[in-house]
Amino acid sequence: MSQKVELLSPAGNLEKLQIALNYGADAVYGGVSSFSLRIRSGKEFDMDSFKAGIDYAHERGKKVYVTINSFPFNSQIKLYEKHIAQMSELAPDAFIVASPGIVKMSHQIAPNIPIHLSTQANVMNALDAQVYYDMGVKRIIAAREISLKDCETIKKIIPELEIEVFVHGSMCFAYSGRCLISALQMGRVPNRGSCANDCRFPYEVFAHNPETNTTFRLDEEEGIGTYIMNAKDMNLASHVDEILKSGVIDSLKIEGRTKSPYYVGVVTKAYRHAIDDYYAGKFDAKLYQNELNTTQNRGFSDAYLISRPFEKHDTQSHDFTIQYGTHQVAALVGFDGLTWRCKDKTCIGDEVEIVLPHGASLDIVDNEYVKMEKRDERYFMTIKKIVSKEGREFECIHSGDERDIVLGFSLPPYTILRRGIDEALIKKGLAQE
Repeated sequence: MSQKVELLSPAGNLEKLQIALNYGADAVYGGVSSFSLRIRSGKEFDMDSFKAGIDYAHERGKKVYVTINSFPFNSQIKLYEKHIAQMSELAPDAFIVASPGIVKMSHQIAPNIPIHLSTQANVMNALDAQVYYDMGVKRIIAAREISLKDCETIKKIIPELEIEVFVHGSMCFAYSGRCLISALQMGRVPNRGSCANDCRFPYEVFAHNPETNTTFRLDEEEGIGTYIMNAKDMNLASHVDEILKSGVIDSLKIEGRTKSPYYVGVVTKAYRHAIDDYYAGKFDAKLYQNELNTTQNRGFSDAYLISRPFEKHDTQSHDFTIQYGTHQVAALVGFDGLTWRCKDKTCIGDEVEIVLPHGASLDIVDNEYVKMEKRDERYFMTIKKIVSKEGREFECIHSGDERDIVLGFSLPPYTILRRGIDEALIKKGLAQE
């Protein structure tokens, strides 16, 4: 691999697509309809908004990959043919598919669109990779359980085949999504795009004696917890240098099409810095981890790319399903750069930190709306006046209020305004001052 590695981020809707690109992604992935493994995010796009996203990306020299990675039933084959034809008209940069039959179908219907093989195909070795490469697949998105050494072997045997690996986001309790717990308990099939995340629930364990029809509840040891299937989130930011030194990975992928705009922006920017710093010879894992720790997570693990699965003993969070990060988003600046919308209760006198998109700069401002200052290479802003575009003034504005609030000056589109989690919890009444 001679060119710089690609950073690939999730696009759950048009806003998240734009945020990902503004915060440093080279490419994004997303989809329309139920043929994607994230039905919820697929419903947030329609053909017009997805086309707008592709145009937005292409105008900036970025790429969009379309997810068509669920597994078809016989009754759906004609629907897949129609969908592939419709998506090809939008001129995306690749299709992400999981089924060998859909690989063949895509080549027949849209021969000009490159094919990326979904992680759902579970490619772990050069033998399987060769089969798909011979079918015309340009890139494999390797199974999350693969090792970097195995990626090196695949690249050595098939040097023209691109390799994409996940570096951050949710991990599946099962083998790369091959799970039926959600189907069993909720009637929602994970590999049809509707996983209910049953592995994230706490469970109680019972012992039953059929001879006496007696049932006993088994208590877990205190402090161990009963989230017995809850996998920690993948976080490979500290290993980006090692991954890139291998020279065999073409794309680093962030999971999270159903996650928040804050997650998309902050995680993308952290990995953008990690990649750029590696090439600049100033890699500093602590800086990236500090930012990633601001997001909600289930605890972090470096998963399996660097270490074999049987060597890992820290991949599950038994005592909680998810935890707060060190920060919480207070508001998000709009696409116009002149207004913001509340994401968490914000009042006159509040101070928020300004998180800029990748490569953006800022001039210090002090006007009737805000007072800004710079501390330790970070920007902070005190709210002096809250007034909507319609002219209504507020002492406080609450989460869920969709009114556009006048910023009083210009910031880059989708700038994030955030505060520390302790202050956020006090505002919610969940902690004391």
